[in-house]
Amino acid sequence: MKNFSAFLSFFFILTAVYWSFYSLMPQHISKSTISENRFSTERALSHVLQISKEPHFVGAKDHSVVRDYLVSELKKIGLQVELQEGYTGGDWGNLSKAVNIVSKIEGTGNGKSLVLMTHYDSNPHSSLGASDAGSGVATILEGIRAFLSTGKKPVNDIIILFTDAEELGLNGAQLFVNEHPWTQHIGLILNFEARGSGGPSYMLMETNGSNSTLVEQFIAANPEYPVANSLAYSIYKKLPNDTDLTVFREDADIDGFNFAFIDDHFDYHTAMDNYERLNRNTLEHQGSYLMPLLHYFSEYNLSNLKSDTDYIFFNVPFFKMVSYPFGWILPMLVLSVIAFLIIIISGVRNKKLDFKEIGLGFLAFIPAMIISGAIGFYSWPALKALYPQYNDILHGFTYNGHLYIAFFSFLSVSICFCIYSRLKKAKPVNLLIAPITIWLVICTYVAFNLEGASFFIIPVIAALVSLLLLTRQETPNIILLTFLGLPAIFILIPFIQMFPVALGLKIMVATTLLTTLVFGLLLSTIGFYSQKKTLAVLFFITAVFCFGKAHFRSGFTESRPNPTSLVYLLDADNNKASWNTYNKVLDEWTSKYISQEKTESHEKNHFSSKYKTGFTYTQDAPLKNIQTPDISIKSDTIINSERHIKLCITPHRNVNRLELFSANKFLKCSANGVIFNKSYLENRDERLLTHYVSNNEDTELDLVVKANESIEILIYESSNDLLDNPAFDVPQRASNAIPMPFVLNDAVIVKKTIKIE
Repeated sequence: MKNFSAFLSFFFILTAVYWSFYSLMPQHISKSTISENRFSTERALSHVLQISKEPHFVGAKDHSVVRDYLVSELKKIGLQVELQEGYTGGDWGNLSKAVNIVSKIEGTGNGKSLVLMTHYDSNPHSSLGASDAGSGVATILEGIRAFLSTGKKPVNDIIILFTDAEELGLNGAQLFVNEHPWTQHIGLILNFEARGSGGPSYMLMETNGSNSTLVEQFIAANPEYPVANSLAYSIYKKLPNDTDLTVFREDADIDGFNFAFIDDHFDYHTAMDNYERLNRNTLEHQGSYLMPLLHYFSEYNLSNLKSDTDYIFFNVPFFKMVSYPFGWILPMLVLSVIAFLIIIISGVRNKKLDFKEIGLGFLAFIPAMIISGAIGFYSWPALKALYPQYNDILHGFTYNGHLYIAFFSFLSVSICFCIYSRLKKAKPVNLLIAPITIWLVICTYVAFNLEGASFFIIPVIAALVSLLLLTRQETPNIILLTFLGLPAIFILIPFIQMFPVALGLKIMVATTLLTTLVFGLLLSTIGFYSQKKTLAVLFFITAVFCFGKAHFRSGFTESRPNPTSLVYLLDADNNKASWNTYNKVLDEWTSKYISQEKTESHEKNHFSSKYKTGFTYTQDAPLKNIQTPDISIKSDTIINSERHIKLCITPHRNVNRLELFSANKFLKCSANGVIFNKSYLENRDERLLTHYVSNNEDTELDLVVKANESIEILIYESSNDLLDNPAFDVPQRASNAIPMPFVLNDAVIVKKTIKIE
C-alpha cells in the first residue's frame, strides 16, 4: 500500500508539472466560422499573411505597402484614418521619419481614452515581422472588427495606434506622445508585442506609480489565461528593455499593459519571423487578452487608475490570478519564521525531530545546490566550447534551447535523487528542515531587495504545513503531503523554463538551482519514496536522451538556419576596400570572401546593434566604383563664443542608413530639425547619431561647438543591397543560412571623414 501511494504521488507530481505549463495558454484556436462578434485567430492570421510577405522596415520598399494595407483594412470596418508623419530622434540617437497610423472609435462619454497599440514596422533588414509585431497588428484589427460587430457603443473613446519606427528607437511612439493632441486625453494603453514567435504571452505593466489599481482592474476584466507575476514586473522595471509603452509612461505619465510573448527567441528579428513560424495558440492567447480587456476598459473610468499601493500578484492554475498588498510581505515572512521555530521546538520536545538527521539534511541539500548551481553556471560556456557555432547566435538562445533546459533540469533532479538515496534511514521530517531554512533566507532577501518575488513565501508556507503534519502524525498521508506540494509546482516550476527563455541560456544556473530548490520543498513527499536510486537513474537517462536529441539538432538546417554575415566596406579616405564579417565561425558562403588570409578586424566603430557587436574578421577586397555622398557646408559662423555649423550630407546612391561618429563635445546638435537633448550629447560615446533614411533624403546637421574648436566626423553610409547590387556578384545564401540579425548586414558601406578646421 505504501509503495502504491508513493507511485500515485509520483504520478500526481508529474501530472501537476505538466499542467503547470499546459494551462498557461490556449491549446486550440478559434476558427473563422465562429460568430462575427467574437475574436477569430484564423481571421487574424489572414492579416499576418498579408503583413509579413516582405521585410517592411523604415525605408524599405514594402514599408508603404504594409501601411496602405492597414489603412485600407481600418477603412473597411468603417473607421476614419489619419497618418501622422514627422522626424524624431528617439532616445537612442536614431533619427528617422515615422509615419504613424491613427484611428478612433468615438465613445459616448467624456472620460479618458483607451489606446490599443502596436507597431507595424519590421526590424531592418531581413525580418518579415510576422510575430514582431504583425501579430499585434492582426490582434488589434480582428479585435476591433469583432467589437464593432456587436453594435455596442463604448463609453470611452478607443484609439487605434499603429506606431512606426519602433524598431529604430521607439520613434513613432515619441512622435505621437510629444506632438499629437490626443495624448492629453489618454487614460490607459494596451500594447501588443513579441520577442520571439511562440509561447505564452506575458502581461507586464508600465506605471510611474504603484500597481494595485491596475492589478485589481486587470483581474476584474477576467482574461481567460492570465500569465503575469510581480517578479517579472519588478525585473522588467530594472531592465533596459523598452517598448512603445515606455515612452508614454516616461513622457506623459500614462499607464498601460504590455502583452508580449518571448519564446522561440531564435526567430526574433530574423528572416524566420514569418507567417509559418508564428505559433497559432500564441496568437489566440493575445486575442484572449484583448477582448475581455477591450470590453471592460471601454466602459471603466480611466481617470481612476493611479494608486499609492503596490500588490504582489501571480498566476496559478484554476485560480487564475492571486494578489495581495506589499504590506503583507513582512508579516507573512515573520509569521512563517515564527511558525518554523515553533514547529522545530515542538518537534524536538515530542522527539519527532533529530538534530543528527537534520544535519545530514543540510549536508545533502547544500551540496545538491552547489553541484547543480555549478553545472548551470558553466553550462553556457561549455556548450559554446563544444559547439562553436553557438557563438554566432547573438541572442544566446539556440534552436535546441528547450532541450538544454530539459537536460539540465532532469540532470539536477537526478543529482538530487542520487544524493538523497544515500540517506535511507533519515526521516523526511528531518530532511525538510534544510530546504525550508534556505527558502526562508531567500524570502528574507527578496522581501528587502526584490519585493515582487515575495510570493515565493506561499510554497514555503505550504511546506511548513507539511512539516507540521510530519511532526504530528505517525503515518502521514502521502497524497495529502503531495497536494501540499502543489503551490511549489504551480507557482515555481514555470520559472525553471521562463528564466532561460527570457534571459538566454547563459542564465541556466537559475534553472538548475530552482529545480533543486523545488525538489527540496517536495521532500515531505519525495522523502518517502523507497526507489530514489532507481529514479536517479531514470532521470539521468532522460537527461542524456534530451542532450543526445539536442546534439543531433545542434547543426544548421533549413528550419534551423545559420545566421551569417558579410559586409563590403569602402574606405573613401584611403581608397581601400575590405570584406568584413561578424561571424566567429565561417560557413562555406562567407569563406568565399573571408578566406585563410583573413585577419581580426580592428574597426573600432561598432555600428548600432542590439548587442554592441563588432566585426570579427576582415580581408582586403577589390575596389568597386561606389558613389560617395556629397558633403556641403551651408554655413559656419561664430555667435557669442560658439561656433555654429550647418552641413548637409546628400547620398548619390540608394541608401538605408547613415551613421556618424565624432569625438567632439557638441554643445548642441540637431538633425533634420530634431534636437538631441543635452543629456544624450553629454553621455554618448563617440557615436553621434544614426539616420535611418527614407526616400533617399538628405541628412541636414546643425552643430554647435566652442568657437576655437575644429570638427571631425566619421560617416558610414550604408545600403542593404550587397546581394542585389550590380557591382557585385555575391550569390544568395544556401537554404540553411539566413542574414545574421541585430547587426548591419548584407551592406555596402562607404566610410568617409568630414574635417572642418
